[in-house]
Amino acid sequence: MYYKFSGFTQKLTGSAGSTAYSPQGLRSGVPAEGPAMIFATPTKVVSEAGPTVEYLGANRVPDLQRLFQIPDGTPVHLKRGVPDRLLYRSTMALTVGGALYCLVAIYMATQPTNK
Repeated sequence: MYYKFSGFTQKLTGSAGSTAYSPQGLRSGVPAEGPAMIFATPTKVVSEAGPTVEYLGANRVPDLQRLFQIPDGTPVHLKRGVPDRLLYRSTMALTVGGALYCLVAIYMATQPTNK
């Protein structure tokens, strides 16, 4: 006797030989072809692309590495001078201002309303 797994009862049930060899409703006559790609775009292999490499500008990484590795005691987030100091101080001011605003909002929310 042949058995197959029943998805309804979650148990093994008796079945005919043909259904036991193609379980769970799978059909053996269906060709095994993958679905067509919907957004298939032609791609180039690296060897086809050629040696043309376009950069937007000069490589500044070595210069920045030299700048950031100078042992002058300045923190890394302030090494580039005035723009870094401006960003750092504005971030700190907004953080302190936001914290104070939250404390004021909490204080106002805890006060009873006068009717």
